[in-house]
Amino acid sequence: MDRTWMVADRRSRQYKLGVTQFCKFALDNAKDPNHNCCPCTKCGNVDYFSASIIRDHLFVNGIDASYDKWNEHGEAILDSAADESTDDAAVDSYSHSSYSVNRNEIPDYELGLGSDADIESDECNEFRQFVDDANKPLYPGCDRHTRLNVLVRLYNLKAKHGMSDVAFSEWLIAFSEFLPVGNEIPASVYEANKTLSSLGMDYTKIHACPNDCVSYRKEYIDAIKCPTCGISRWKVGKNLKEREGVPAKVLWYFPPIPRFKKMFQSEGTCKSLTWHATDIKCDGLMRHPADATSWKLVDEKWPDFGSDPRNLRLALSSDGFNPHSSLSSKYSCWPVILVAYNLPPWLIMKRKHMLLTLLIFGPKQPGNDIDVYLEPLIDNLKLLWEGVSGVYDARQSEYFTLRGLLFWTINDFSAYGNLSGSIVKGYNACPICLENTKPTRLVNGGKMAYIVHRRFLGRNHPYRRQKAAFNNLPKHSPPPVPLSGEEVLHRVEQEVPKYRFGKKKSAPSLQGWG
Repeated sequence: MDRTWMVADRRSRQYKLGVTQFCKFALDNAKDPNHNCCPCTKCGNVDYFSASIIRDHLFVNGIDASYDKWNEHGEAILDSAADESTDDAAVDSYSHSSYSVNRNEIPDYELGLGSDADIESDECNEFRQFVDDANKPLYPGCDRHTRLNVLVRLYNLKAKHGMSDVAFSEWLIAFSEFLPVGNEIPASVYEANKTLSSLGMDYTKIHACPNDCVSYRKEYIDAIKCPTCGISRWKVGKNLKEREGVPAKVLWYFPPIPRFKKMFQSEGTCKSLTWHATDIKCDGLMRHPADATSWKLVDEKWPDFGSDPRNLRLALSSDGFNPHSSLSSKYSCWPVILVAYNLPPWLIMKRKHMLLTLLIFGPKQPGNDIDVYLEPLIDNLKLLWEGVSGVYDARQSEYFTLRGLLFWTINDFSAYGNLSGSIVKGYNACPICLENTKPTRLVNGGKMAYIVHRRFLGRNHPYRRQKAAFNNLPKHSPPPVPLSGEEVLHRVEQEVPKYRFGKKKSAPSLQGWG
């Protein structure tokens, strides 16, 4: 009889199936369903409980691994000389019982077996447990609120009012006392965090230089001073002493790949992510980014990527705002959000599908040094382009390799300059025209004016000949040709031969990129 589940991880599906089978086996052979030996590591077949309590004990304490013959739960006491033959008989009896499960009918990823699927099965098990918790009523007989619904609402109140962990734990205990017996309110912040972390909302705090020079990761992970400006990594108190262990600036990073995996573990979301290939109307009208030439260009240029509709096409959006007061400029917060354009148009911009990946905050905005904070996200996007294996598709019940590309960015003009490294003001403010921008400085205002925009009109447009209405000059020149992505990259490489993240020693050239 296969009893490897007894030594398996108690969080795995293999252990869960084993406990379920054991409890059913014990009930079928018990004289009193509410009076059974508990074989957990603490009870040791001495204490008697109902099957539901025994099941909880097996998950909390684990089963005694030495109890390999279930003679206290219905199995016959076997003779040592006949172990081999009687084991086969026990297997037959075990497999013909009412709760038997055919091992060949259960895939390896369901049981947590197989060297290639161990990690992925654990992730799926955690997500399944999270879904089960989400569907649990708050207390027996409650049909209005679920465990997860109430937990998220309480957690939002904790964050909104700055409640400490100790106060929140005591609040949870007091709140549960006013509910009926058997309610699902967690007893501590630890249990609440454990439930919410199954959603894939883990984050990483990355220390950064207050002057936005570097982030303390990779080769700088153990540094205590900025290698560029020499400022300490730690916060300086009012007495001008360093508070070691308290970072001066912190980047909050929410890895997107685990959340993409969770999206494919939901059958409904998995179907929505392939909507653009199955349900879109091909009538020449623009209803979705899949109808755009950019989408089709990707399919033509990388056919391997376009052949699987599950591969993600992402948009990145970022902008700064002041979360405290619109009249104060002493604080800045920059969220960086990813959006998957595989979804149908009525779901793309829904709040639940907009993934926060970075949160940059401090007394000043990062400006052009935002690339310091984008580095971990760029590393994840590169990994996503190469392919992330072991992603489980709940709709097709299979594992596949997920790929993704950054399709475009969404931002205003100033944020565009910060994200791209392009000059967006002064003599070469136009990222299309670059050195052909041809601005004119106003005599009285001293600012730049861009009045050669008539060159973008048709060759025979009447405005091209109206000299007096503009700058007293006719405009016959054609519009400039935009640079391709390869040409922009070539200019960047010319400006910075070995490009690196962080502050640059020199300003970008008048070519506009660098």
